[in-house]
Amino acid sequence: MQWSKEEEEEARKNVMENSAVQVTLEEQVKYESEANRYWDMFYKIHKNKFFKDRNWLLREFPEILPSDQKTEEKTKELSWSRPKTSVADHFSRTYCHTMPEEKSHEKSAESSGDPTQARSDFPNLDSKEHRQGSLKMDLFPGSQATFRILEVGCGAGNSVFPILNTLQNAPETFIYCCDFASSAVELVKSHSSYRATQCCAFVHDVCDDGLPYPFPDGILDVILLVFVLSSIHPDRMQGVVNQMCKLLKPGGMLLFRDYGRYDKTQLRFKRGHCLSENFYVRGDGTRAYFFTKGEVHNIFYKAGLNEKQNLVDRRLQVNRKKQVKMHRVWVQGKFQKPL
Repeated sequence: MQWSKEEEEEARKNVMENSAVQVTLEEQVKYESEANRYWDMFYKIHKNKFFKDRNWLLREFPEILPSDQKTEEKTKELSWSRPKTSVADHFSRTYCHTMPEEKSHEKSAESSGDPTQARSDFPNLDSKEHRQGSLKMDLFPGSQATFRILEVGCGAGNSVFPILNTLQNAPETFIYCCDFASSAVELVKSHSSYRATQCCAFVHDVCDDGLPYPFPDGILDVILLVFVLSSIHPDRMQGVVNQMCKLLKPGGMLLFRDYGRYDKTQLRFKRGHCLSENFYVRGDGTRAYFFTKGEVHNIFYKAGLNEKQNLVDRRLQVNRKKQVKMHRVWVQGKFQKPL
């Protein structure tokens, strides 16, 4: 859906107005240094009730399925139900023990959540051996899998569980999911559909490239980066994508979807919430950036990934009761690591 020139000009003026007054430098530093605290509080407050399950994922990103399941018949039979599953086997429990978008936030967030808690889920991950990258291939969760997926910024599992339940009859697949809000990871692990035989949820700050992952570099077939990069400071985005590239195997795919420039969420920000150009802070302390197609291209190109898709998805939502039109704008892309 294309905007009229008048609508686009109105959106530009709106953004100029809501960006006229920026947050003080001192507050910007606070929002950056305490980002995990704000998100942790968000999930402590909203639990898993805020976002809708992303049942559209396999429609937009069929690459999530292993190649032997990418048939038209299989896609038609996809079930998004959430059946209860059995407990994990002993090996998976050792590493990923079970603990007792998009509703369109449009994520709205005080906790003492400690990001170092990430390491408690993986014994010895802080050891010198692991920090030197000598994680043995036969010691990590999912080592027996032939198809591995990582979702970055998993939240309460609104992407993980639709995928996990679709692939429940594909034991050769394994899903890793991480978030730097410990309360979000606890929600994932306590969900009735979580099974550690096929999924490993862990706390991780993707902006800290010194933190080890529970698996070696270069083994992932798919990385999901969906409504996550926008919450990261623009100065740190490139480093995050560079790290993601290292985790992919040659030929692996990074699947991206996030807020686009002039999305209704951006237009709703008031003065005093702008951190920097097209980067804002919500009332709960969480942040959001709004991308252009060109920016997305440059970030992934600089990381060494080949662009397979990069599009702007524009949609019009109409509140007939209030007679209000709302433009949704997302940027979606698929990027592949060279063979």
